Amino acid sequence: MSMEQGIEYLQQGKLEEAATIFHDEIEKNPKNELAYVHFGHVLEISGNTEKAIVFYEKAIELNEAFATAYYALGNALFELEQYDDAERNFQLALKHGFDVSDIHFMIGLTYSYRGNDLMALPYFQRAVEMNEDDVESLFQYGLALAKLERVEEAMEVMHQVIEKDEEHADAYYNLGVGYAVLDEEEKALEMLHKAVKIQPNHLLAENALNLLEGE
Repeated sequence: MSMEQGIEYLQQGKLEEAATIFHDEIEKNPKNELAYVHFGHVLEISGNTEKAIVFYEKAIELNEAFATAYYALGNALFELEQYDDAERNFQLALKHGFDVSDIHFMIGLTYSYRGNDLMALPYFQRAVEMNEDDVESLFQYGLALAKLERVEEAMEVMHQVIEKDEEHADAYYNLGVGYAVLDEEEKALEMLHKAVKIQPNHLLAENALNLLEGE
């Protein structure tokens, strides 16, 4: 069976069938770097992320300019919370031509998760520029602005988030906090109540409401 059939099985969630095809391809063509990436992807979906990394690294060993393999390896390392190594591989994917919105988003996340919002900001901004419909990139961009205490800019972005997704509880929560910072208590309460209405167990919004309403 062909690699295309394996990809089709993968898309259908038929992991065993996909794994068999990719494994057979590796046996027949041990220098087919793409087969290693696909087999690694099956392993990762199956929860064997550390084993998947071995196959991604083998693909890179076969082709040091294989951007897709760097991207896959970056995602696997990110999943294991190895953010420094994840970022390094995302940067290599970018260097070798994988210049897509998601790469910038993931690099931004590696910085954000390491507490460096200033470095994260331009990557989230670039991700949004490349894909204006990506609500999560837009939200993370706004969140980075908020963490950098650029409150009004952050709120402008959060308003854009809820324009695109009216059910984005975290965006309403952040707007609530922003209005509270600006001493606009009525608007703050309105936003926080919306967050809790959308997500009844939103603890941060509930705590903020308790603080404001308890004053």
